[in-house]
Amino acid sequence: MKTYLVGGAVRDKLLGLPCGDRDYVVVGETPASMLAAGFQTVGKDFPVFLHPETGEEYALARTERKSARGHRGFVVHAEPTVTLEDDLIRRDFTINAIAEADDGTLVDPYGGARDLDARVLRHVGPAFVEDPLRVLRAARFMARFATHGFRVAPETMALMRDMVAEGELADLTAERVWQELSRALRQPRPSAFLRTLRDCGALAVVLPEVDALYGVPQRAEYHPEIDTGVHTEMVCDMAARIASGDDLVGFAALAHDLGKALTPEAELPKHILHEERGVEPLKALCARLKVPLAHRDLAIGACREHLNVHRLMELRNASVHDLIARNDGFRQPQRIALLATVCEADKRGRGGMAESDYPQGRELVRLHAAAMTVRGADVAKPGMDGPAIGDALRRARIAAIGAARKSLPSP
Repeated sequence: MKTYLVGGAVRDKLLGLPCGDRDYVVVGETPASMLAAGFQTVGKDFPVFLHPETGEEYALARTERKSARGHRGFVVHAEPTVTLEDDLIRRDFTINAIAEADDGTLVDPYGGARDLDARVLRHVGPAFVEDPLRVLRAARFMARFATHGFRVAPETMALMRDMVAEGELADLTAERVWQELSRALRQPRPSAFLRTLRDCGALAVVLPEVDALYGVPQRAEYHPEIDTGVHTEMVCDMAARIASGDDLVGFAALAHDLGKALTPEAELPKHILHEERGVEPLKALCARLKVPLAHRDLAIGACREHLNVHRLMELRNASVHDLIARNDGFRQPQRIALLATVCEADKRGRGGMAESDYPQGRELVRLHAAAMTVRGADVAKPGMDGPAIGDALRRARIAAIGAARKSLPSP
């Protein structure tokens, strides 16, 4: 049985990076012979099998023929006559079209190793245009590899622009767009995802609410970067830095300033009430992409509350309590620390402020912890009904916040 390690495992090994899942291509076999060798079938759209001992995926070498619009419109052909080169040419980028034989020999018919050395993301062949999802994949790979100096090849960017102009991205499902977006937000440089999509015109198609932020000015004394789109990029990168791999925080960072695109031109560069204006476009974005509820709720909270958290030290005890309550922090206590992290990313995601301190975040978490020590059983008295217990609990928690403020804050 001729098997080859392929794809990301080979690419990351050559880059000196930790390898994730290991995928293999099998040449010259059939589904029957794979089953006879003890492999278990798992593929629905094409023949993929699990190794009987390691559980790793082995796919028969295959070709694909475009049969309809969209990223699912393909007819798969997997026969013993399909060569390894035939299989590799259907892949998206040259750096993902390198195979490694059992003896460590590389099979690299399309120059992937050369492009790895040059730090270039280049499409394998003309079939790239047949799958619109590859535009988002290119942007997501840039989010991962921009820190390693990668750039998109000019000819690949030209193809991506053509695909966008021809309306190919309209066929992408919400689930696949969200999958690529959430994966990009877990990478070290989400800004490269946004910038790549914007360079080819795709950001206006898949994230029009975010695209609308570019070119919108902000007050230079608060935002030396001025452009709201640039600020959003910086906030996303800061979120990736302080909450590495957390797409929950990343999505809230991405969406926290959507309301600035709706500021009347006469009010610019001020953005009065932008935190309130941003909630409706954020809800629309979440509905369109079928964003998970946890991501949606944290993002709405960050959009609505980030200015309140920034001025936390000025808020009254009751206002701090109500901020926590509005964000469901007593039933879902983990949300307050996440909110504090998003707000920290917003404050530090500005020109010249990347290394600044953000005591408001620590203080919010500390005051929340103090309020959480008060339980309903602590204030309930015989004969009290639900509303009365609720009022008593609120007063006691406000008092706990006040007492915590009089004590020394945590370092």
